[in-house]
Amino acid sequence: LMAVNQLFAPIFVAGFYYKTFMWPAKFWEAIYEPAIRRAAGLGRAAGVADPDHYDKAWAHCDVLIAGSGPAGLAAALAAGRSGARVILCEEDFALGGRLLSDGGTIDGMPAAEWISRTLAELASLPDVRIMNRTTLFGVYDGGTYGAIERVNDHLPSPPEHQVRQRLWRIVAKRSIVAAGAIERPIVFAGNDTPGVIMASAMRTYVARYAATPARRIALFINNEDGWRTVETALGAGLQIAAVIDARPDVSATHRALAAKAAFAVLNGSVFDVEGGKDGVRKISISLTGGARAEVEADGLAVSGGWNPAVGLTSYHRGRPKWQDDISAFVPDSAPAGMVAAGAANGAFGLGACLRQGFAAGAAAAHSASHSGNAGAPPIADDEAFSLTPLWHVAGKGKAFVDYQHDVTAADIELAQREGFESVEHLKRYTTLGMATDQGKTSNVAGLAIMAAISGKSIPETGTTIYRPPYVPVAIGAFAGHHRDENFHATRLTPSHHWAAEQGAVFVDTGLWKRAQWYPRAGEKDWLETVIREVRAVRGGVGFCDVSTLGKIDVQGPDAGAFLDRVYINTFSSLAVGKARYGLMLREDGMVYDDGTTSRLAEDHYFLTTTTAKAGPVMQHLEFCRQVLFPHLDVQLTSVSDQWAQFSIAGPKTRDLLREIVDPAEDLSNEG
Repeated sequence: LMAVNQLFAPIFVAGFYYKTFMWPAKFWEAIYEPAIRRAAGLGRAAGVADPDHYDKAWAHCDVLIAGSGPAGLAAALAAGRSGARVILCEEDFALGGRLLSDGGTIDGMPAAEWISRTLAELASLPDVRIMNRTTLFGVYDGGTYGAIERVNDHLPSPPEHQVRQRLWRIVAKRSIVAAGAIERPIVFAGNDTPGVIMASAMRTYVARYAATPARRIALFINNEDGWRTVETALGAGLQIAAVIDARPDVSATHRALAAKAAFAVLNGSVFDVEGGKDGVRKISISLTGGARAEVEADGLAVSGGWNPAVGLTSYHRGRPKWQDDISAFVPDSAPAGMVAAGAANGAFGLGACLRQGFAAGAAAAHSASHSGNAGAPPIADDEAFSLTPLWHVAGKGKAFVDYQHDVTAADIELAQREGFESVEHLKRYTTLGMATDQGKTSNVAGLAIMAAISGKSIPETGTTIYRPPYVPVAIGAFAGHHRDENFHATRLTPSHHWAAEQGAVFVDTGLWKRAQWYPRAGEKDWLETVIREVRAVRGGVGFCDVSTLGKIDVQGPDAGAFLDRVYINTFSSLAVGKARYGLMLREDGMVYDDGTTSRLAEDHYFLTTTTAKAGPVMQHLEFCRQVLFPHLDVQLTSVSDQWAQFSIAGPKTRDLLREIVDPAEDLSNEG
């Protein structure tokens, strides 16, 4: 339905909501804003309680590893062999990272066999814990990390009462980011057509899941890694229509492969894709030298290079640096105790990933005081990686940079013309990178387009950074079990269970459950019950459990003088064994609380506070004692949980007390 927006594309440009819908003003909340929010495509928050269950847990380790690709597994091997306590978090259900799709040879064996042997060894190490379906989403002070474990999101019918997600707080002495890299797109007209996908995604569908989104595939690439998808597709029996390689030179090996498989290798770039909701139909190509060509295909795989996953390294305001040979940002500064390894550190060769990961794991274990024998690192060859940067191919149609927020190359150009030259201003004016993925695929391409327009290099243009959470986390996971009646602690009075047996109706008073009234059979409403109870008390005796009131024990030679300063009453003149009602004041003279104070000895008082102010009054009195009147010799002790307290009223009160206290006690007014 929202495809109708294509008709209004000249209006719905970057910052259009700042320039349109300004009149009449009352229409904004009633019509304009709701329409814009519905168009955002993020759905509507549920209006009912979350039916799922969530949990929280803590863990501690010496070395925390994010990612289980070749670098992550090698790091876990080195740290685990050294004797360190290791936690390895992997967001996928299977461990291996890109090895699961790309394969390779490690230590002379296929990657799948090496993964199996490595996991078996890690399982045999006593202090290594592997957590799959778990993503590190935040880095906090003191070596604390947040992780979300998806316990049953993958199950079509989860067991009843099983938790959906578990929030982990992990405290680690050292951490290794081996989260790999994210393939980035090339921006061109029609790149949002169904059937246009990333080359690595195509490879994963075919190699891991034996599925393909297309039968006749074209590829648009600017780097060596894209040819892996060609080999994978051919190995699965798919037809390659053409490979459009933006690099000026394509190796003889690749051209020989193309000749054998009977597909064309074209030097140039895609500038338009024709298709519809059913997929790609035709691809328009601008060849090197100026000529044009067309290729018929039902799918287009695109690879514009790889961006190291620098998100976790950015969370303490760490800014990445630009690395020219891979045309990407790599970690520069990181939170204390954290290092990056493998593709996350800009090393795209398999051998380099293994070496960096193993070295990082051994070093992390050593810095955590573990010096066991890590053994030799795994060995693999380094594949060649060459890239010709290509960010945007000019064309007539809409060329999307941020697919989720529908930010186009034209939006970035417009923002530049209107003076939004800072990357932070560009981000907020166009919403580039402000979707739920935080620009993992779009940011670098957007910054490169901005740099080209402004005539600056990408490092000179700068970059934004990420903020936690790295992936969306259910709000319920932050609450865990602390929801509904478990949202906070429930405090029960000493008579609670007896009152419940008598059929009491309870009311929440702060954290306390207090009996409100005791209905009897035949009484039609609460008012009839209360009238009966009032008459019983006024004609006889009744009691109320008021143990919820705060109780503070005050002792010391200056106890009376201290209380005189915080109450409007004079408690220093109160006789021993007597009680007096008082109003407590703040230092500005405003009433703060009220309650009774009893004098138990010359230097010993017992005061009560209201239920709501039990904690605040204790804090206030400590402030007065330590800051306002430090010269007074007085000690304060909260005894709210040590004493039960009952209020007894009615003309027969003394008759009741004579039955339960020592007969020698004088209960008269004079006594």
